[in-house]
This record gives sequence, C-alpha cells and structure tokens, in this order.
Amino acid sequence: MQKEKRMVLMLAYMSLESLVKTLEIGEAVYYSRSRQELWHKGETSGHFQKVKKIAYDCDKDTLLIKVKQIGCACHEGEKSCFHYDLNKYLNTKVDVNMGDEDRSDVLFGKRMGILAAVIEERYKNMPEGSYTTYLFEKGIDKILKKVGEEASEVIIASKNDGNYELIYEASDLLYHLMVLFKVKNVKLKDIEEELIKRS
Repeated sequence: MQKEKRMVLMLAYMSLESLVKTLEIGEAVYYSRSRQELWHKGETSGHFQKVKKIAYDCDKDTLLIKVKQIGCACHEGEKSCFHYDLNKYLNTKVDVNMGDEDRSDVLFGKRMGILAAVIEERYKNMPEGSYTTYLFEKGIDKILKKVGEEASEVIIASKNDGNYELIYEASDLLYHLMVLFKVKNVKLKDIEEELIKRS
C-alpha cells in the first residue's frame, strides 16, 4: 500500500526468509514461488518499495505493508497492479426477467471471458509469482500433465458422496484447459461454435 495516498499497489507472496530480509534492509522483498527464490522489488527496474510500516491481520496469515513507492508498482508501468476495470468485461446485459439459472448461465459465460483475459495478460507479461506464468514457462508438456491430473481428479471426485470435491476439481480442470487453449491458440468462440453444432 502507498503510504501517502493509501492506494493498494500490489499483492505478492512472502516467505519467512523474505520477511526477515525486508525487516533488515527496510525495502520490500518477496518470494517468487515460480522461480523459488527471493525477489527484491525494484532490483532490476529501480522501482523500490521503502517500507514504512508492517501490520498483520487478526488471523495472523496476511501482512499489510505500507511503503513509499519509487516509480511504478506494476510491471506494466502503472502505479498500481489493480488498474483493470472489471465492468468493461461485464457489458452483456442480464435481463431482470430471467430466472436465476438463466442469469447464472449468462454470468458464467462472462466469467470465463474474464478468466481468458487474465490468462492472456499473464501470457503477454509473464508477471513474477504467478502460477499461470509458471505453467507457460514450463511449456506444453507440463500443462498437458496438469490437464491429465485434473481430469483424473474429476473422475475420483465424482465417485465420492456430495458435489463439493467435484465442483472444486472441475474448476481446476477448466482453468488448466483455458491455459492449454491459450498455448494452442484455441478461442472460447471456437468451443462455443462446436457446442452449437452439437445442440
């Protein structure tokens, strides 16, 4: 968080080692889970974060770091990583007379579009600490392995009582399929057109 403007700048992961390093040098140091190494914010860009205060939440599992931001926080050149407006992706009008299931179907389609846009952004910019970046860096063999694993998890979850595990694993499978679609240049409209042929 930018101390002077109280602006949320970014969300990042910290390990105990990176927290200790942050306290030692007075600048934000994070941990890159994809590269499995410490990440000193600004080390390559010069956009350092001077730490002013560190607070933690009531569950003691999240830190709020107030900083003086040097330059931009976002690798895309923006002050904050939270500079995308969700509303522009939600421009499909939902009929108020629709039933709950029909309305949910429309919104689900929009959410898939949002997910596709996020994956596209990850593919273009490869932000540090992103699991999607990690998959793209590892390549198609890793992605295919994950798709296979998640498909197996869906089958196993379907054999259990209740639907929570099935919903959870199916969501994982859909996400990894979307990543695969990006690598193979398959668009959601391509899937939609094929499904229409089968209806």
